[in-house]
Amino acid sequence: MQPVNASISDNPILEVAHESSHSEHPDHRLFGFVVFLLSESVIFFSFFAGYIVYKTTSLNWLPDGVTGLEIREPIINTIILVSSSFTIYLAEKFLHKKQLWGFRAFWLLTIAMGSYFLYGQAVEWSGLAFGFSDGVFGGSFYLLTGFHGLHVFTGVLLQLIMLVRSFLPNEYDKGLYGIESTSLFWHFVDVIWIVLFMLIYVWQ
Repeated sequence: MQPVNASISDNPILEVAHESSHSEHPDHRLFGFVVFLLSESVIFFSFFAGYIVYKTTSLNWLPDGVTGLEIREPIINTIILVSSSFTIYLAEKFLHKKQLWGFRAFWLLTIAMGSYFLYGQAVEWSGLAFGFSDGVFGGSFYLLTGFHGLHVFTGVLLQLIMLVRSFLPNEYDKGLYGIESTSLFWHFVDVIWIVLFMLIYVWQ
């Protein structure tokens, strides 16, 4: 006779029933997160569309005394940020192999690269000859780069949380939704920056 307190794994019939019940209610969190990123994309691309319209229709686009933007430092920041998509990808690969040392090393490197990007943006802002209220260009520039910078800051915070969680016993044996969504968010941030960089710094 089957013991009353037998676990599901001790009974093949119960185990199959449990797996069938679980398959009927799959985890849609990552799909929901993708939908969230799509909504964020709509916001960004509406800003981009407004920027293009204003730039192509304004007679005096740049503020008085401003002939263009310095591009050297933004290029360095761009290379670092885009490269961080590769390091977070490697971190995920190590975690899938259950090699926490590799995950932590590349995850921490990604955090450092994102933090450097924020530092570089702060330095750039401090040296600019125009402010938020200096014409449509000034407002557009700070709105776009600031809104994106907020997303980078959020991504760094999420990565820090995931890194701390990696030190909890068996934390990622329960699933990798937190890691996958954070990584997906970071790739999104990088792609948005490439578009933003082309619009603001390359197309001057």
